[in-house]
Amino acid sequence: MTALQAPPAAPELLAHCAGLVRPALRQAVGRLHPWLGEMAAYSFGWCEVGGAPATASGGKGVRQALAVLGARAAGADEHAGIPAAVAVELVHVFSLLHDDIMDGDATRRRRPAVWKAYGTGPAVLAGDALFALAVETLAAVPQGAGAVRLLSAALADLMRGQADDLLFTGRPCTGPDRVTVEEYRSMVEAKTGALLGCAAALGALLGGADEDTTRALDRAGRHLGIAFQLVDDVLGIWGDPAVTGKPTGGDLRERKKTYPVLAALGSPAGRALPELLDSPGRSEEAAELIEAAGGRTAALAEARAHTATARALLSRAPLAAGATGDLLTVLDFLVGREL
Repeated sequence: MTALQAPPAAPELLAHCAGLVRPALRQAVGRLHPWLGEMAAYSFGWCEVGGAPATASGGKGVRQALAVLGARAAGADEHAGIPAAVAVELVHVFSLLHDDIMDGDATRRRRPAVWKAYGTGPAVLAGDALFALAVETLAAVPQGAGAVRLLSAALADLMRGQADDLLFTGRPCTGPDRVTVEEYRSMVEAKTGALLGCAAALGALLGGADEDTTRALDRAGRHLGIAFQLVDDVLGIWGDPAVTGKPTGGDLRERKKTYPVLAALGSPAGRALPELLDSPGRSEEAAELIEAAGGRTAALAEARAHTATARALLSRAPLAAGATGDLLTVLDFLVGREL
């Protein structure tokens, strides 16, 4: 890129990375059992139930973009990051298939979730197949042993975060056993941040980066994941349904212990919140109380802090020319919706 060229906007950058990765991703999915491959293709938005071609949304593609940009950050050709991008995208979709079952979510990206479309057992099996395919993809590269270790560590964190998330639903809103914002932050780093950090670090590893660079990218991705989830928490209460695809106040009706809720519960002004959360049809009142108690402000301030940390880590890391700007473009795209 010359000095006269404008840096790519986030949609352009994500589309470019997706175009690089898509053929390899389709090739990997094509190695699965045909039935499992159809469920995987459905989850990526490539087909309808039964296999008819479709052009449904397959998500933002942020993780695969981070892997490609991680390789570029190491000074390698961006194609070096494609196996990492395929692996993290497979793991991400595997986690979504299982998450939807555990959470009882019937829709995903405005379509029936895989477990609703094909059944719970088949969806579990498809998720397992995607996980195995991700490991197989990385094991085949020259740096396979180190790459699989890196992915395995991120997966262990992801499972720990998911376990905490499930346990949080059964804990009270008040008292000594309540969920704290510190516990929530740790859960989000594991459940959301670990795979984002792993994506960038894996791409860098396959691009020949040293340990300091891969560690910096992993840490930046983890802070990015926390910031992203905090912004998502805000949108889950106050977001525009036309933009988010979710009903206004849906998180409150499901009594999710998101960061704004926990921050408000920790404030004297939030003492009446548990009663509102337990009362069907009072989500609008609950949202107003959370905002008055400082929950929205606290969540956005925390998101800004983690965004700043991620930016600082990327700015200080020894990355190849131009790579920092592209990574920051992706960062701003993910967390700039409310900040």
